[in-house]
Amino acid sequence: MSEPVPTIALAGNPNVGKTSLFNRLTGADLKVGNYPGVTVERVTASATLPSGARVRLMDVPGTYSLSARTKDEQLALQAVAGLPPHEVPDLALVVIDATQLSRNLYLLLQVLETGVRVVVALTMTDLLAESGAKLDVQALEGALGVSVVVVPPRGAEGLNALGAALEQALAAPSAPSGRRVEPGEALTADLERVARALPAEWAAEQGERRHALAAWALLSLDDDDELADIPAPLREAVSERRTRAEAAGRSIEEELIGARYRWIEEHPADVIAQPAEPRRGHSERIDTLLLHPAAGFALFLLAMGVVFQSLFSGADPAIAAVEAVFGALADGVRGLLSPGLLRDFLTEGLIAGVGSVVVFLPQILLLFFFIGVMEDTGYMARVAFLMDRVMRSLGLHGRAFVPMMSGFACAIPAIMATRTMERRRDQLLTMMVVPLMTCSARLPIYALIIGALFPPDRLFGFIGVQGLLMVAMYLFSTLIALACAAVLGRTMLRGRCAPLLLELPPYRMPRWRSILRMMWQRSFLFLREAGGIILICTIALWGLLSFPREPRLEVDYDARRAAVERELSAGEASLGLAQIDGEERAAVLRASWGGRLGKAIEPVLEPLGFDWKIGIGIVGAFAAREVFVSTLGVVYGVGEDSDEESVTLREKIRRETRADGRPVYSPLVGLSLMVFFALCCQCTSTLAVVRRETRSWRWPTFLFAYMTGLAWIASFLVYQGGLLLGLG
Repeated sequence: MSEPVPTIALAGNPNVGKTSLFNRLTGADLKVGNYPGVTVERVTASATLPSGARVRLMDVPGTYSLSARTKDEQLALQAVAGLPPHEVPDLALVVIDATQLSRNLYLLLQVLETGVRVVVALTMTDLLAESGAKLDVQALEGALGVSVVVVPPRGAEGLNALGAALEQALAAPSAPSGRRVEPGEALTADLERVARALPAEWAAEQGERRHALAAWALLSLDDDDELADIPAPLREAVSERRTRAEAAGRSIEEELIGARYRWIEEHPADVIAQPAEPRRGHSERIDTLLLHPAAGFALFLLAMGVVFQSLFSGADPAIAAVEAVFGALADGVRGLLSPGLLRDFLTEGLIAGVGSVVVFLPQILLLFFFIGVMEDTGYMARVAFLMDRVMRSLGLHGRAFVPMMSGFACAIPAIMATRTMERRRDQLLTMMVVPLMTCSARLPIYALIIGALFPPDRLFGFIGVQGLLMVAMYLFSTLIALACAAVLGRTMLRGRCAPLLLELPPYRMPRWRSILRMMWQRSFLFLREAGGIILICTIALWGLLSFPREPRLEVDYDARRAAVERELSAGEASLGLAQIDGEERAAVLRASWGGRLGKAIEPVLEPLGFDWKIGIGIVGAFAAREVFVSTLGVVYGVGEDSDEESVTLREKIRRETRADGRPVYSPLVGLSLMVFFALCCQCTSTLAVVRRETRSWRWPTFLFAYMTGLAWIASFLVYQGGLLLGLG
């Protein structure tokens, strides 16, 4: 039998380079973000030590202490301390930021107290050197009693030294004593009483480990914590000791936390030699501008404007190339197959439907690129800091804006990122407004409508109208999300606003390889997830729009064609026949099953400026927003002759007219449609992840109802208000 593979728990404060080190040790492709809250679940991978031995490395959520009160903090505690159902790790690799030594050492003390073997990886030493300070690594090792290894941001030398230290610690017969703080008599009595209430499978007979878990319980368990699977006797013991301490005028929190920080001040404080005049780092100099209340916010809006303008100007050549590829593919299929059901299905169902979404992939890639750069450079954390004042007035703090910003890419990971927020109320409130942020699935719809209905003019000679309108839609959704947060935070989810505790990481050059990998992964996920839904929906919609194959029509179009050919000259007849063909295609669509469905809901959508064809697209979009584009591709592709010149979906939308000759799509209708999609909850995957995170159908049902109602009302006001102003 093979020997068991040792397990190493990788722990540390948020934003100390923990996940980056995990990737370097294991070769994994985990997302690395230069802001707190990237790792929200425990992740494992295999790593090879210098001797060739294999170990299992666990990357656990970043936490400032093991005093867990939230789910991800509890996950970190379970991984490091090995609480059931998890096993005690063979070793803990604690990552420490050299520039924030005192704060990082608090978590390290708690890990040492659990009795597990420990190796320390010291990061950010390059930034410490920039400030002029010097760190005595040997003195730090002597104070802690464990190996401390400097890990530079690049190069293999630091990783080799770290691997050797891990091997040496794993080979040691036992871990050194983890206790660094001796509690007083009263606190010792509290620890002993709570330790006796611990389940036997948590700590067995290990004295130091039992005291460490008792200290954790005294700091973590109260009426407001969100921890699960805590035995009732343990909660009763903690409550009894807290009550006894309060009656005696004591504070257990101050005694425990204060004792640890006194040790930190007395022992490792002298391992760093500070210069007489500390140097002002480049991050501090940049922050004087980017964090300025007025200039910083203006620069943020300017940056967003550049981003969204680039989504048009930078992606247009790639979009044209994709359109050409799918057009050539459809023409090739038409040339190979004879007219019939199979050819119509392939060209007007699969190719037209899927191609109408894939064509916008260049813009989605650009959006992911810009978001990745903001995360990797450290600017995303500054955005949270800037937004704290605004968010606080709405009942949230700036940290909530981080998942909201992530919602610009996709609501699903943004909702999952709310796990890093401390309070359940804040998590729920953020989840209820994150889907209002303009995600990448809305981008194809905006791009289609703006590109088709709004000219590429420029204001003042350099501001693109299309890019400005795209910025306006993103700003609109953000303002509506903030307004909804204010309303919900004062009604259904009323609660006290917690203060913001956010570390501003130093500015870094982007890791281009990591960003490109993230773009590939996100785009692949987009195509895979959306592609499966689009394929199913496209087939279903094509079937709804194509059957019955020969419906009974009220008008005999063959007779009308014969009359035109008899009465008109060849040149005039061709125009008349083209008009009759268009009328017949519209009649066939109205008679199809899909047309009947669209006509059934048309009275509800007509006040918004939408016809029955748009209604079919809206129905399909409830599976996924981006399906709307492929649905229109199917709707406007049905009945197209094989020898007819292929035109893009944008051109078809521009040419679409009503029975009286008026265009179906005016700029006002386009604006109303974008407002509807900006606010409507048309994503079953989002509803599913809200159901999983809340463990209830109540919140996804409420989310769907309020967003759909809000979308209809807002779109109604835009369209009807525009008509009153003479904009129709």
